[in-house]
Amino acid sequence: MQHKGCSRSVAEQYIEGGWVSVDGQVEEEPGMRVLDAQRVEVAADANLLDLAPVTLLLHQPANCSDPLDCLHPGTHSASDPQAGRIRVLQRHFRRLQDCAPLPLAAHGLAVFTQDRNIARRLIDDAQTMEHECIVEVSGDVAAADLASLRSGQPLPPAKVSRQSENHLRFALPGTAVRAIPALCASVGLKAVSVRRIRIGRIPLAKLEEGGWRFLGRGERF
Repeated sequence: MQHKGCSRSVAEQYIEGGWVSVDGQVEEEPGMRVLDAQRVEVAADANLLDLAPVTLLLHQPANCSDPLDCLHPGTHSASDPQAGRIRVLQRHFRRLQDCAPLPLAAHGLAVFTQDRNIARRLIDDAQTMEHECIVEVSGDVAAADLASLRSGQPLPPAKVSRQSENHLRFALPGTAVRAIPALCASVGLKAVSVRRIRIGRIPLAKLEEGGWRFLGRGERF
């Protein structure tokens, strides 16, 4: 990196940015040893403008004890609108914060971010930001008093509508997602599965289970 005329710390940023190759192979680990005989090259369009923190949206599978295991280059969704705009780098999977954890048995949209502002918004506004979930239930849905779930006594209030014979749509604060089984039980139903399909203005959409995509720069929760 000496021919780039930069300091060690800046050189490390170029490496972490995926701009440096050794014998034609991109290397993203600043600490790797390079032999004198090896060819080190810096991409002609290398820059440090693309080192902004990223946010990853994951379709988390049910009973996933460590969702971070799902976040790696091999599970990047081919349908990601940011594919081709953002290069997938190893640094994208470091220092990620799970900002809206799902209960173990639930599945659906989960958010992992390196951006402190996004983390702060999702955590600090969890009591007011709406989360939408589709819940498969067992029991007599027709006889259940769904209107009583809006009252919030003694459980958190929730907007609930009937989706089908055995599916309900819940819209409720993020802090109340874990209360969904209890909410169902309070009207004589059993929650069989919970799938979160939206957080604020960000939908799960067609993201396949186990896959992830980047949050676009123009997207806001």
